[in-house]
Amino acid sequence: MIITLSDCLARNAKVLPDKEALVYRNKRLTFDELDREVDKIQALLSSAGLKKNDRCAIYMEKSIEEVTSIYGINRSGGIFIDINHLHKKPQVEHILADSGARFLFTTRQRLSQLGSLTASCPKLETIIVHGKGDIPENFSKKIISREQDPGQMSSAIPEISFTENDIAAIIYTSGSTGRPKGVVLSQKNLLAGAQSVSHYLNNTPQDRILSVLPFSFDYGLSQLTTSIYSGATCVLINYLLLNDIFKTMKTESITGLGLIPPLWLQLLQKQWSHKDFPAWKYLTNTGGRLPETAVKKLRKRLPDSRIFLMYGLTEAFRGTYLDPDQVDKRPDSIGKAIPNARIMIVNKEGKLCRPGEKGELVQAGAHVAQGYWNNPQKTAQMFRPNPFALPELQISEKVVYSGDTVYQDEQGFIYYEGRTDELIKTSGYRVSPTEIEEVIYKTGKVKHAAVFGIPDDILGQVPVAAVSLKQGAETDEKEITGFCMKTLPNYMVPKKVVVFDELPLNPTGKIDRNQVKSFICSMGKSG
Repeated sequence: MIITLSDCLARNAKVLPDKEALVYRNKRLTFDELDREVDKIQALLSSAGLKKNDRCAIYMEKSIEEVTSIYGINRSGGIFIDINHLHKKPQVEHILADSGARFLFTTRQRLSQLGSLTASCPKLETIIVHGKGDIPENFSKKIISREQDPGQMSSAIPEISFTENDIAAIIYTSGSTGRPKGVVLSQKNLLAGAQSVSHYLNNTPQDRILSVLPFSFDYGLSQLTTSIYSGATCVLINYLLLNDIFKTMKTESITGLGLIPPLWLQLLQKQWSHKDFPAWKYLTNTGGRLPETAVKKLRKRLPDSRIFLMYGLTEAFRGTYLDPDQVDKRPDSIGKAIPNARIMIVNKEGKLCRPGEKGELVQAGAHVAQGYWNNPQKTAQMFRPNPFALPELQISEKVVYSGDTVYQDEQGFIYYEGRTDELIKTSGYRVSPTEIEEVIYKTGKVKHAAVFGIPDDILGQVPVAAVSLKQGAETDEKEITGFCMKTLPNYMVPKKVVVFDELPLNPTGKIDRNQVKSFICSMGKSG
């Protein structure tokens, strides 16, 4: 019976033992070999004392070790938390502390960059490392080498019972305010996602899927789980340059590629055609709306490939897709609900919207997450009982309110309009303005700060900041940006900082964000 992600791997290790499962650079693993590597991680964790539901963080670049960590934790009954490899120490510390992670998988090099984690992460006990590099001196946590001799591990691995409602993963994602929140996904959520996506993409063991997006991103993880669920080959790549994608597409005969809008727009700036990639069968887009002009250009260059325009939010893993047969008719639509999901559009009065009426996208079904880790207030706000459930059934169903404004046409096709809050969507990531503002305040020179997302042709949006200074303080855009670069990943660093004598305040003494944003946007148009 298939209950967990690692059950899918174990099944294919029996059914397709010699089929290529994973490729990274010059290393290739069959399903049988991958399954045995995952067994080693399970044995290592068992020997280290992992208990069911222990949180296990992973902080490394995309690699075979990252994949075996995910599936090894899953097989051991732990909860995996994949941390974006672009994050720096403050974000890593927050996720480790907030999740209460007991274990951390990382590389020796990255651990040396993190330094001591003693005070900030009291529940972190054991760090499992691999690769080259020196361990910081006087490091108080227990360090285990991933390459240790299996004979040194405990041979008895306790039998673990699983249910589909067991927590499998926590994915950290930003909202419009505060630090990233952990979205709690069950075994059922992840399996339903893999099953639904592989169904409408029609994935088979003959597919070779190029994995460019990070596993800390819900669709990046979905590409991996979908590949292993369907028996396809997953080819891993750490995106560096566009030429890396082109080269891998050719050498590995890739059949499926999924990217976010900024990467598709960059690819379209290069000269290529379908003749360069004869194996390419389909492409997917998620993480933001792809401009209609870009969709038409992709259709022209790939006349025989299927184009899937998709929408998803981390809180429900996957949401909608547009049937490729509809792309030419509705290139600006995100389609309809994926299998095992239901989409409702709700207006401010709490009623279902009529065709053409804008409202908030609300999702129900097997993909809806369990809530936010350690955050009952935010969970209650976003995850609510289905207001349209039939009272006669006396069944309590949970739905998630997305915060996204959409509408549907007479035929039921859905169109994305934008966010209902100040959340910034850049490079496929959700970014909290508050989190950037908190870093700016730490310069010690800023009295007021307001961060916004403004439109960008390639990245969707980019963060910009408006600040006023404390009395007697002196600083400029370069200094503030440089300070942010030390503690924030590049995609969160403001692309522009405007220093004002004073920022306008509303009658309650708070920053008048609408007035500031309007002025910043007008500056962009005029400049």
